[in-house]
Amino acid sequence: MKKLLSMFALVSALGLGFTANTYAEDAAPVADAATVVAPAPVAADAAAPVAAPAEAAPVAAAPAPVPNKGDTAWMLISTVLVTLMVIPGLALFYGGLVRQKNMLSVLMQTFMIFSLMGVLWAIYGYSVAFTGGNPFFGGLAKAFLAGITPDSVGATFSKGVVIPELVFVAFQLTFAAITPALIIGAFAERMKFSAILAFMVLWFTFAYLPMAHMVWYWDGPDAITDAASLETVLANAGWLWAKGALDFAGGTVVHINAGVAGLVGAVMVGKRIGYGKEAMAPHSLTLTMVGAALLWVGWFGFNAGSNLEANGYAALALVNTMIATGAATLSWAFSEWLLKGKPSMLGAASGAVAGLVAITPACGFVGPMGAIIIGLLVSPICYFFVAKVKYMLGYDDALDVFGVHAVGGIFGALATGVFVNPALGGMGVYDYVANAVGTYDFAAQMTAQAYAVGTAIVVSATVSIIAFKLVDMVIGLRVSEESEREGLDTAEHGERAYHA
Repeated sequence: MKKLLSMFALVSALGLGFTANTYAEDAAPVADAATVVAPAPVAADAAAPVAAPAEAAPVAAAPAPVPNKGDTAWMLISTVLVTLMVIPGLALFYGGLVRQKNMLSVLMQTFMIFSLMGVLWAIYGYSVAFTGGNPFFGGLAKAFLAGITPDSVGATFSKGVVIPELVFVAFQLTFAAITPALIIGAFAERMKFSAILAFMVLWFTFAYLPMAHMVWYWDGPDAITDAASLETVLANAGWLWAKGALDFAGGTVVHINAGVAGLVGAVMVGKRIGYGKEAMAPHSLTLTMVGAALLWVGWFGFNAGSNLEANGYAALALVNTMIATGAATLSWAFSEWLLKGKPSMLGAASGAVAGLVAITPACGFVGPMGAIIIGLLVSPICYFFVAKVKYMLGYDDALDVFGVHAVGGIFGALATGVFVNPALGGMGVYDYVANAVGTYDFAAQMTAQAYAVGTAIVVSATVSIIAFKLVDMVIGLRVSEESEREGLDTAEHGERAYHA
């Protein structure tokens, strides 16, 4: 537990260093949004009387917005791309990194978590994350997707532009499914399958859903017409959105959230038998490379899809995702080359994931040159945590979930606050009252980003500690020593990945 507290102190120091406040008038035009059901069209009265000459002619009601087929198609494609990230992308990436005797266990865990989270999302997750309630979590008005039909629509980031709400439900489902799946890499090769599933239900409910609500829930741009209506939107919005925190596609909600949970799990489950004494090399870097490539491709849906519209901002997010990841791959490989004498495939794949993580919160807010700088800087930082800090503190994060996702997510979230600045090529922060980009305030924006980072760390750590403890008391966290030595493929699932 002392090691765990030391790590929290270290991570908090990364994320909390600013004290100025921020103003929610600077709400961004492109950060994941809550759905807003548009008003039904008002039928015209064919028999309306003719107005008297002295009376003003009645103003015709504006027609309700209708989803654009191009936006809808892009969001459907993005949803499929994010699914590709998880199954097979993440499954193969993690599977290749473990020992052969645990390959199928990782595939099974990923596959089952994705399936379980999807069902929970439809039953209550979507409603808790994306309906009004209070600043920290929504209600159950849309539990079991009640009231959502093919005709229901949700807001985007442009006034008068909507998409089908079912598309938004499905897109966000994939986010809710991949985030818990990321955690399993930290305690791979030694945790009971039943315990993993029980933990994921608790963590999804009490860590993921509140973070998604706090960062991404608001009433949508059409609800903001003047300063008074903005105050109403702020009162209804998630706590961190109201503070002006920018997270385009999940730096806090997904990566810091999952990475901190992974660290807690690695410490509370304990080290693998033989850790530091026996060779535990990845059994197939070929599969890891294939998985990393699928993650990179799927991440275009993750990041560019978070714009919710098929327009220039989606293109910006796609370009930034491409070049930041390339820069991070190069940076990690050259760092390894310089320090170890040889660049490795594992290092290149790790660098790519670090770049994808860091650009996630920033991809729709920063310019391409800012994206390259973020990619170049994140890899040496993550490499230091993976190669040095982990061993100095002695925790067994098997697949470096904390070192890549939490650390990369913290850096990316803070870098977003810096490079959103138009003076540095960023897109600025949008003011929906003035319908224009507002004035950039460095201190205010960095304070908002630090609030988001700190909240993600505290929420995930607290929920994870409690959830792991409860599961340990009821089920037990670890497999037996015999099962661990045999391998989880046969001990937990009665199968083997290879028979040759």
